[in-house]
Amino acid sequence: MSETGSVKFRCEQVAVEISRFAGLAELNRYRRKLLSLGMIGVDASGIGFGNLSIRSGATSQFYITGSATGRIPELTPADYAKVIAYDFARNWLRCEGSTVASSESLTHAAVYESDSTAGAVIHCHDMKLWTALLDNAPTTPKRVDYGTSQMAYAVQRLFEITDLKKRKIFVMAAHEGGLVTFGKDLPEAFGVLMHS
Repeated sequence: MSETGSVKFRCEQVAVEISRFAGLAELNRYRRKLLSLGMIGVDASGIGFGNLSIRSGATSQFYITGSATGRIPELTPADYAKVIAYDFARNWLRCEGSTVASSESLTHAAVYESDSTAGAVIHCHDMKLWTALLDNAPTTPKRVDYGTSQMAYAVQRLFEITDLKKRKIFVMAAHEGGLVTFGKDLPEAFGVLMHS
């Protein structure tokens, strides 16, 4: 597995306590499912991989699992960050919470920005599925690294030139095993993953 878990954007963290929020129980329920399938977690090197998010109402803001939370079996509100602003051109985001937003936050932001009906995003790893879907499903360019503004732009481009909005899954070519699914909610995003 390629290096993962490292935040590559500039993050402005507003250290406020995140209390329980709508969707927290569902996020944890689907996170547990992905953990049991080995699609998120911690690799042999101790580096976390995979993350989930849900949109905050009808805004462009979203709650996402915090960076380096892959080894925690059950997350509390303190293990989530709320992304409240981002700028792809500046490779920057602002988040609230006691943890830094996941390294893949700009990718999640690109999905929410590109599809107003998307309410949830899952980034996970599965080598078998990745190998089967590589270049057979919408796929980001091999030169584009995960967690960067270039990846956010690549995702936006996939929405423009492929049937990504309909298929709701894409492959990260340069991020071995990396897949992203999305849907109106977590059940739909998880269903896309299970039926791909």
